Amino acid sequence: MSDQTNLEEQLAHLSRTVDDLSDIVARQEGEISKLTHRVQMLMEREAGREADAGGSAMMADQRPPHY
Repeated sequence: MSDQTNLEEQLAHLSRTVDDLSDIVARQEGEISKLTHRVQMLMEREAGREADAGGSAMMADQRPPHY
């Protein structure tokens, strides 16, 4: 095999890899966007529940009152 043929094969493989990775990144971007939206909805729902409960619910990062 000549050096030129070898380089053309490598270029073809690299081009295919870049296309595959681009597709993966695009798919992950959509998934991240969807998950971010869901987290935002859950945070708003929880904030509403806390407001309805008068703010008496304990947050996970707060110390209990007996500390």
